[in-house]
Amino acid sequence: MPKDVPATRGTQAAGNLLARILDTPHLALVVPRLPPEMLHRLIERCGLEDCGDLVALATPGQLTGVFDLDLWRSDQPGLEEQFDADRFGLWLEVLVESGVDAAARKVSEMNADLVIAALAQHMLVVDPASLPMSDSTGEGDASMGMLDDRFICEVGGYMIAPTRLDSWDAIADLLLALASVHREYFHRVMHGCRRLSNSAPEIDGLDDLMTDHDQVMFDLGLERERRREQHGFVTPAQARAFLQMSRQIDLNEDTAPGGNPIATAYFRGMDDPIVGTASDSRGQLPSADVPLTPHESESSLAAVVDVLREAGVLPEPPRALLEASTDQASHLALIRTHIQFVSDRHATVFLQRNHEVAYLANTILAACAIQGRPFTPHEASDAAVAVCNLGLENWPLLKKGWRGGIGLPDDFLVDHNLVDVFQVGWLVLHQDVCLYSAEHLVGVLTHLRCGDHHLRAELGKLRVEMAAEWRKGTPWRAHAHLDAIAILDSPAWAALLGLTSEFPILHAAIEASRNARTLTVSASSFEFISENRQIPSIHEFMRSLPGRLTE
Repeated sequence: MPKDVPATRGTQAAGNLLARILDTPHLALVVPRLPPEMLHRLIERCGLEDCGDLVALATPGQLTGVFDLDLWRSDQPGLEEQFDADRFGLWLEVLVESGVDAAARKVSEMNADLVIAALAQHMLVVDPASLPMSDSTGEGDASMGMLDDRFICEVGGYMIAPTRLDSWDAIADLLLALASVHREYFHRVMHGCRRLSNSAPEIDGLDDLMTDHDQVMFDLGLERERRREQHGFVTPAQARAFLQMSRQIDLNEDTAPGGNPIATAYFRGMDDPIVGTASDSRGQLPSADVPLTPHESESSLAAVVDVLREAGVLPEPPRALLEASTDQASHLALIRTHIQFVSDRHATVFLQRNHEVAYLANTILAACAIQGRPFTPHEASDAAVAVCNLGLENWPLLKKGWRGGIGLPDDFLVDHNLVDVFQVGWLVLHQDVCLYSAEHLVGVLTHLRCGDHHLRAELGKLRVEMAAEWRKGTPWRAHAHLDAIAILDSPAWAALLGLTSEFPILHAAIEASRNARTLTVSASSFEFISENRQIPSIHEFMRSLPGRLTE
């Protein structure tokens, strides 16, 4: 059917890309030098099941980095990511298919705590000596009694049974290989799994403690966060806290906002703020933990990078502070002028300002969604610069109150950091766009008349929920009820979704409402709000909303 064509084409393109990579000379020397982020993008594009040959060539260190990206997932941006045990099982299947002995060797060099925590979600482990003798009825240990007897087996002196059957054959083969060749590691893993298999605490009503398994997963998540922080990533909890604190600075004060403690701690805790950030990557390959290769393999490495970039797997680097498209240039004139001054006279300060934009972009990536999906690194970088431009326009002049940014001195960004500037812009965006739009929408719904009983009830729910979330300062949490607006006017619905989001955006429907010659509007078309002059058009649109919803 026609709707299947895009998927088929996508599959063919991924197959062609993988074939080109696998045909690269000296591939065994090239793959270990790929950064984990690049390898992960390639696996995502081509599918893990088809990338067994590449995975077999990856180093344990690479796999650790890829696992940090691939095995932890959340339902939506800003929520804490949870470990995906089923995905780990699929990884083991792919490794074992490439050779069980090689898979065992690779796993034996991985973090044992990760392997223990993952395998404990796939199986129960008990010591055979602890099992009671089966009686004449064939009944055995109660802990094994609820499991399928067909899959209970003994490996290396331990009785194991699957708690989920997906990937079980690969896991059993891997354990046999570990028990045979890597006995010390095998026993460490099995001891850990046995402890977690019997970790249910005694319930006495006096304590509310995590189980051993929950504690292990918490510790693993904490270690992952520490590793990722060293590469410029921001955790969702840190990102949410930073953005929430930025909404609470006082624009009525005569002084600039003080340093944000979360951002200050972030930069203090990083030895090198540039390394490997998601939004600061320049698409270059860092040094790998393998010896330098011959000239031929260096050429092969460059060829692989070119193929990945051509296929869009390796994205073009985000635009720097001084770079912007023609359409963006006029909207970012203020920040570009100030950054140009810093770039021309203070190279070290300019580098620090770029680090700050990378931090802000990664914060947006970790905490916010856009049109119901995660930001891309390019979008997050552009969004951070747009908010900073808005912050400059609303920065306080000395003893002249707020919002006089046009008169800032040329060297302003020499002595002021972009994190503080971003906070000012973020508050303006939150108050003058998000909260304003939510409050006005509640007023419109209060007086809106609708003849359809069911629709009237849905609009009533939206009014109640939006009013409650507006008072809390979180209008985006009422978006589940905003669909009622789509029945009355779908462009208005799209515009309101953008305006009342945690990161407000200017949907193309707003500009279209001002131009009668505009006949169609793309549902995904929008622009970031970077200037004060964009805000009156938003207010004008909100004032026109009653007429749009009653036509």
